[in-house]
Amino acid sequence: MTRVLVTGGSGFIGRHVVRALLADGHDVVVADRDEHPDVPTVVGELEDAGVRDRAVTEDVGVVVHLAAETSVLGSVERPVKVHSVNVDVTAALLELARQRGVEAFVMASTNAVVGGYDGTFTESVPLRPLTPYGATKAAAEMLLSGYAGAYGLRAPVLRLTNVYGPGMKAKDSFVPRMLKAAARDEGVQVYGDGLQRRDLVHVHDVARAFALAVSPSWPGGPSIIGSGSSVTVLDMLEAARAASGRAIAAEHVPAKAGEMPAVVVDIARARSLGWAPEVSLTEGMATAWDDLSTRV
Repeated sequence: MTRVLVTGGSGFIGRHVVRALLADGHDVVVADRDEHPDVPTVVGELEDAGVRDRAVTEDVGVVVHLAAETSVLGSVERPVKVHSVNVDVTAALLELARQRGVEAFVMASTNAVVGGYDGTFTESVPLRPLTPYGATKAAAEMLLSGYAGAYGLRAPVLRLTNVYGPGMKAKDSFVPRMLKAAARDEGVQVYGDGLQRRDLVHVHDVARAFALAVSPSWPGGPSIIGSGSSVTVLDMLEAARAASGRAIAAEHVPAKAGEMPAVVVDIARARSLGWAPEVSLTEGMATAWDDLSTRV
């Protein structure tokens, strides 16, 4: 049984990851600003060196690093804050992991590290971020690569596409905005013509990917975790209408700077490592609606 530290383990994705790790028999501890209801938690901001010191203890075998500033548009407004959380904190955690003999450091990343690539995203596409968020995640990936090369740390990076599912009430991404609007019988804003393509992956599938990446058999380096099947924003809206049974009026507004026109991903590497998405968009949107409609 491995002791696994999950940073950000009280958040949307983190709670599902903790549940998957517990189901696999791991001993789990969380570091987050909020207490986790089921496992021991080091409560505080990871920008605080004391919080990091209490979290990365000598008995931790694997760190799963989820804690981050994740808003693309928000990063354009507050780049210094995003750099502090996504780069400086990652660097400090990696150094503690090195000092304390941690075997593996698994990090959540994003395909924003390669920017507005005009083609299918694979792990070999060169890094070329177009926003401060993407740049900080690219920098964090390079830090992991450096520690893997210099110190032998196993450092898997999971590049997540758009994650959705139960537990999204506090999130401000498009899926929860649609479902909150449905619950309130309101409309939702759609940027541009709504034909931008996105890859949505259900949080249950993401949690399984992290649980697999904790295993010594999962190698270091990046792996794309997505559905492998892109849909338009208008398709997402139709799926939300079907799940909720509500009309959800759409108001088209000008597109925002920094948005990718299309995200089309190849998940062959993750499949070769034993992971594959299982939850369809129809099924997944229903689970998100069932959860969020009771909380709004």
